[in-house]
Amino acid sequence: MTKETSTGTDLGGAAARATAGMFVVGTLTAVSDLISTYPVYGGQALRYAVAAAVLLAAARARGLTLLRLSSREFVLLSALSLTGLVVFNVCLIEAAVAAGPTLAGTVLGAAPVVLALLGPLFTGGPRSAPSPRIVASAVVVMAGATLATGLGSGNLPGLLWSLGALACEALFSLLALPLLPRLGAVRVSAYSSALAVPYLLIIGLVMDGTGMLRTPTAAEALGIGYQAVIVTAVAFFLWYSALPRLGPDRAGLFAGMIPIGALVTSVVLGLGVPSPADVGGAAVVVAGILLGLAPRTGGRPPRARPDADGHILRSEEQARNQRIEDDARVRLHRPAAAWHGRDGIPSDHHRGGTDHRGGGAQVP
Repeated sequence: MTKETSTGTDLGGAAARATAGMFVVGTLTAVSDLISTYPVYGGQALRYAVAAAVLLAAARARGLTLLRLSSREFVLLSALSLTGLVVFNVCLIEAAVAAGPTLAGTVLGAAPVVLALLGPLFTGGPRSAPSPRIVASAVVVMAGATLATGLGSGNLPGLLWSLGALACEALFSLLALPLLPRLGAVRVSAYSSALAVPYLLIIGLVMDGTGMLRTPTAAEALGIGYQAVIVTAVAFFLWYSALPRLGPDRAGLFAGMIPIGALVTSVVLGLGVPSPADVGGAAVVVAGILLGLAPRTGGRPPRARPDADGHILRSEEQARNQRIEDDARVRLHRPAAAWHGRDGIPSDHHRGGTDHRGGGAQVP
């Protein structure tokens, strides 16, 4: 996970990519009507097939070769694709059928809190406990997303499917973390999209039979193409390129941009006028994100530590500089005969040699 010492430029660039990626995902609702008559699972299979082709072409254009996957990487990618893409879509579809789309959107608004709590456990970094500030920011974002989406109404099946979608949404990020350092954002996006295609074809064959695929109309082709290129290829790349730099806990805050993307797109396309709750929810989401990204202020400064010579070191950088200066002083005053042994190795590397840091004490 990105440490608090990350440069402002690096963090700002990652935040911009995460914002754009989640905003683009939010525009999906505006084109959903274009493909409402196309078989769902066949359409999703087409979506991910086109996205994989676009991403692999982009990888080739950037000079990225296809890497041989280890067994562990293949298992992680398969799990990522199955949960974060395939099962996620199944849960959303079934939740909408059972209780309408609003309930699923409301439950997914809790994704920032889930990632804020679980993210540190998946990073392998020194800080395994959730940051109280990030958790508080995630709660603010969740409140804003809920206000913008609305509480809606539902039933138990709809709630259970929505909770399944929430779990898959978290796994979409958490399972990618160990893959991104070696594979990179383009390959992870391309491989996971490609692996989703056979899964969706199998589900489509079971649910819709041979009618799961047909030649799309012009409007359907436009909708599937937008989903594939913009909502999948572009958004996946933006998200996965930002995720390692922000860390999953801070990156999760940007999930609140999804309802904002839906809101803005609806206004631009003339599909509706935002209500005061919509605008207020969007403002709360932005406030929560800014709270989570704000640098730490106040608090107790790092405790000063004396070095071996009694100097007070106020930071690790100062400590490193002090060690360099001490080493230079020792080299300057150490006699040449003591500095090099018979074989050209410094004499204090020989067992029983003199430790010049502490007078004539013998090194054990």
